[in-house]
Amino acid sequence: MDVFLLRFDAPLMSFGAPIVDNQGEIQPYPALSMMTGLLGNALGVDHSEFDRLERLQERLRYASRQDRRGRQIEDFQTVDISQPHMRAYGRESRAWTTDGKLENRTNQNKKGDRGPLLRYRDYWADAVHTVAVTLDPADESPTLDDLAAAVKHPARPLFLGRKPCLPADSLLAGRMEADSLSDALVQAPLHDRADDGPLYSAWWPTHPDADDPSDDHRDVDLREPVTDRRDWKNQIHVGERWIVNGTVRPQT
Repeated sequence: MDVFLLRFDAPLMSFGAPIVDNQGEIQPYPALSMMTGLLGNALGVDHSEFDRLERLQERLRYASRQDRRGRQIEDFQTVDISQPHMRAYGRESRAWTTDGKLENRTNQNKKGDRGPLLRYRDYWADAVHTVAVTLDPADESPTLDDLAAAVKHPARPLFLGRKPCLPADSLLAGRMEADSLSDALVQAPLHDRADDGPLYSAWWPTHPDADDPSDDHRDVDLREPVTDRRDWKNQIHVGERWIVNGTVRPQT
């Protein structure tokens, strides 16, 4: 298996989980939709190119190792867009979206109440992840070479979850051959600021009827279904895939 490695290292990272009301939850590993959006952004894929994003998501396979756990923090955000300086255009506040269109915004929440808009957003602070990425099938465009080149020289700025989460260093961390994605996590070198081991939390893809044995270098704690596949046309999460929630013992 041909694999390239990404190194997620940033002051803040946001691995988004389902949002409930105004509470933006996070999970301990990057979601499939986040990985698809990140790599699609590096390639310069437009939001309207649903088929390209769907196909990239269908082919994408990855595994993540938590080199440094960091700590979870909560950001309280509030804005009163009824203020005059927030009304750049006419009576209602309008802002540019990632689709390149103007969006009207009113000072009203989902319940119809007016007043400051409040929300909470969680982040991982001072965390580091090593992510092993491959494609199936491998010979279709974009290839793994295309993705690696795009990550090295992205078409647009890249961020790790939400837009404030800018990487502290280059994301591309190497290339290797491995028997599996979990094997790539075992072989991949640890970050200089990694937590003391020898075991590190890790997540890799599996199947409902797969046999994921434990050995000297990896241990399966739990196999579980997750819903992180995105319907890019309708902007909702659909379906499910299975992952292993376990630990790995890196060789280096």
